[in-house]
Amino acid sequence: MVTIEEFKKLELRVGTIREARMHPNADRLLILSVEIGPARKQIVAGVARHYTPDRLVGRQVVVVDNLAPAQLRGELSEGMLLAAQDGEGLALIGPEKPVASGAVVR
Repeated sequence: MVTIEEFKKLELRVGTIREARMHPNADRLLILSVEIGPARKQIVAGVARHYTPDRLVGRQVVVVDNLAPAQLRGELSEGMLLAAQDGEGLALIGPEKPVASGAVVR
């Protein structure tokens, strides 16, 4: 269990995927350039078995914007996409209608 105070530490924002490409050293990873307000961040996401790069460009997603950066197979990842997974596959979490890039998710 996490407290509401711990949960409030997460900065969830809407990002718009501007570029997407396969990771050169991992068949399950995509390297995404995500616009979050005026900033762009690189996010390495394990979604390549469910999404092709061309299906993601222009899509809005919810990201954890204040996650500590990490190296994933030699590439810097500066955030995390939110997704739901069940026996049918994976579904990225995003707004139901277009919103401003960088919008806060509450």
